[in-house]
Amino acid sequence: MSTATPDPCSILIVDDMEENLVALEAVLGPLHQHLVRARSGEEALKAILRQDFAVVLLDILMPGMDGFETAANIKRLDQTKDVPIILVTGADADADYAYRGYALGAADFLAKPIDPWVLRTKVNVFLDLHRKNRQLAARPMAGNGRRLAEISERLADVELLLRNRPGGDTSGLVDRIADLERAVRHLRAGSTSA
Repeated sequence: MSTATPDPCSILIVDDMEENLVALEAVLGPLHQHLVRARSGEEALKAILRQDFAVVLLDILMPGMDGFETAANIKRLDQTKDVPIILVTGADADADYAYRGYALGAADFLAKPIDPWVLRTKVNVFLDLHRKNRQLAARPMAGNGRRLAEISERLADVELLLRNRPGGDTSGLVDRIADLERAVRHLRAGSTSA
């Protein structure tokens, strides 16, 4: 398992029972991540709208808004629809719970008692994915800046060749290349500000 990471992520754990929250915190503690508790579906929705989570561990059987309804609400919101949800339920779970959970968009389903090693392993996968997604989002155009500069230079060369070409009307093509150059410059400006 991994030890402390340079960029800890947040994990939302949702259960109406204190002892279950304590148990999940004990199991996930060795991952050295920021654990956020919610004791109801309503609390979970408030928390997920306030901050970014790598994964949500969500108990199914809760009073009020149950885990299925909470998962459906999380998946319905644009800003949270991609957050992976692991549904958790007791050993006496109804046979169609897993099906219902997956149909709502849950990433995984675990029945209690939960094997600590399995839970940490599954959560670690989502943590790694979350970190990679953050890295990609932080530099969406950084690697493309040099390539955009090369494309811009080549377009300028082609435009010069077309303008200096004897005979034939190439004005429409020259205009299209000029439009492409402007679009590339706009993309380059966006990549340097990202």
